[in-house]
Amino acid sequence: MEPEGDVATPAALDPPGLGFMCGIEVHQQLATGKLHSRQPGELHDITIDTLPEDWPRFTRRLRAARGEGGAVDVAARFEARRNRSFVYCQAPNAGLIELDEQPPLPHDQDALDISLTVSGMIGAKPVSLLQTMRKTVVDGSNTSGFQRTTLVATDGVLETEGGPVGVDVLCLEEDSARKLDSELSPTGEIVTWNLDRLGVPLIEIATAPDITSPDHAKQTAIALGRALRDTRRVRRGLGSIRQDLNVSIMAGDRVEIKGCQDLAWIPRIIRLEMARQLHFYRLANQLRSKHNLPLLTPDRRESSANVESEVGEILPLNLVNVSAAFGTCNSKMVQNGLEASSIMLALPLPGFSGLIGTKSLDADGAQMPRLGRELAGAAKLAGVAGIFHSDELPAYGIDAEFVDATRELLSGVDAFVLCLAPQWQAELALESVLNRARMAFERIPKEVRNVVVKKGSPEDGTTTPMRPLPGGARMYPETDIPPRVINAAHWNNIVSNLPMSRAQRSERLSKYEISDDQANQLLAREFDDHFIAHASGLPQKAWASMLLENEGDIGLMALVLAAKEEGHVARDGISELLSSLEGEVPSMAEIASRSELLGLKPADAGDLMAIVEKVVAERLDFVKERGMGAIGPLMGVVMGECGGAADGKQVSALLREVIQRHA
Repeated sequence: MEPEGDVATPAALDPPGLGFMCGIEVHQQLATGKLHSRQPGELHDITIDTLPEDWPRFTRRLRAARGEGGAVDVAARFEARRNRSFVYCQAPNAGLIELDEQPPLPHDQDALDISLTVSGMIGAKPVSLLQTMRKTVVDGSNTSGFQRTTLVATDGVLETEGGPVGVDVLCLEEDSARKLDSELSPTGEIVTWNLDRLGVPLIEIATAPDITSPDHAKQTAIALGRALRDTRRVRRGLGSIRQDLNVSIMAGDRVEIKGCQDLAWIPRIIRLEMARQLHFYRLANQLRSKHNLPLLTPDRRESSANVESEVGEILPLNLVNVSAAFGTCNSKMVQNGLEASSIMLALPLPGFSGLIGTKSLDADGAQMPRLGRELAGAAKLAGVAGIFHSDELPAYGIDAEFVDATRELLSGVDAFVLCLAPQWQAELALESVLNRARMAFERIPKEVRNVVVKKGSPEDGTTTPMRPLPGGARMYPETDIPPRVINAAHWNNIVSNLPMSRAQRSERLSKYEISDDQANQLLAREFDDHFIAHASGLPQKAWASMLLENEGDIGLMALVLAAKEEGHVARDGISELLSSLEGEVPSMAEIASRSELLGLKPADAGDLMAIVEKVVAERLDFVKERGMGAIGPLMGVVMGECGGAADGKQVSALLREVIQRHA
């Protein structure tokens, strides 16, 4: 049956009815040194504008190598055609291995143990032999042109709110370099990378396609993140964990979506991808029908007629230089480009008029899927800023006369695409556009896409193409790292010492006299072990508050709180005292002495009562008028009289006592 659903209302699409399938890949940085170089894993918070001048820089080009089977991977071949060069900035934690000038070392032991621990937590079975593989990556993010990855375990199960989800594989791999900048030059794109992150260990967990709905995908991502954090040995913070979504409907095909940082956006991103795949299945049959070609079946498992040769005849590679027709165009963009020796190149797309599309929004305000956006995405992968197409013209300063002139030069063709760029780049961009236009006669291409992010957040949940979906040809063995056996004793030791789950930690905290909110915050910030280590002998609510409200040495915080309980420091002086003792390991006597020196020692109880009585007596009319409502205003007066060296709770209690006496 033909799939039902309106692409203008993605939230109303029926996942089971569309043959929805989804799996998640999570990449989590580990809190260890680098995986194969023994360099520290700390990152440096820099941008291209704050890049230190003394960091060495190296310029490289990469080429695609053949995989184990002798073929060049499709994604690697595509990247190699983009004519890019790379500048690598050597951070302090990047050495010869990160520069690909020294062979890698065996796996970091801590990183390996953490990956085995996570395997045990999700019931996955370790492989008997760790064989490190090279995964071809020639986008510049790895200086070597490949990423090292090792299969650790398979066949696990993750329990989620929406039901169990299988875990197909758990791998241990290197993270990539961080992109700092990209600029176009007359000879190609130049990309600048920071090597600080290159080689930081990542656990990659890939689930089976057991996710049943967009909301279940979000639940699965939450469960994966929680399992990883339960180890207490993974990195926290922005960018330390990344989720990729594998999404398809029966009339479409598998697409990998990267950049899903915000879990709240996952359901919307998936629904928009379902709508996109449904739209392009229907568009393919519109094109086939228009050109009298056999239609696609609604089920990708059923064979459809191969129309590749016919499409090749309908859309031949025919690039036409139409620069002369734009000599008097008033568009600043066009004028500046032509003056800079760019050319205006045209690609005819016969039969595509009205099918390339113009920008429109769906019911939730996201951009509707349209072929023009896909063609522009294909062109941008060649490094150009964008393209113009006939469905959206006249616009952008290109008036109707130039549209008509272009059609005349193209022998009256109904639809076309224009690209303004240096000749080599315009040709590469329009070849990519042509390939994507030919794909429009088929189901959506298997590819890697990226969520559109602007100002740090997803723009609307839509995606743009990144590269073709990699295949098996990208993998081949890493000959510099010997295989390693995981023996039974090692594995048994791991599974005998698995970390507590969040539920177990929550149960442990329930035995202490703290609020539910404090317990939840201690767990969320991973402070519960610190809390329990020092809770004996300290007021438990006050200790929890101190951990949550202050930063610094945990042991010093416990000592200062104990000093407060012994009367050496006023409650309101704790933060100042902590700051003055930062980096020291003081005794209780030294804490008491420092507190007295800073004037933070609590006032004597007798002296404090005298101060309270004096303050109340001087403002007796105010006290009689306000009653207990005078406590708040008088608190500040008493604290000022004490120079801040008083406990707020004690002052409040004494004020209450004295005011009641005068009532």
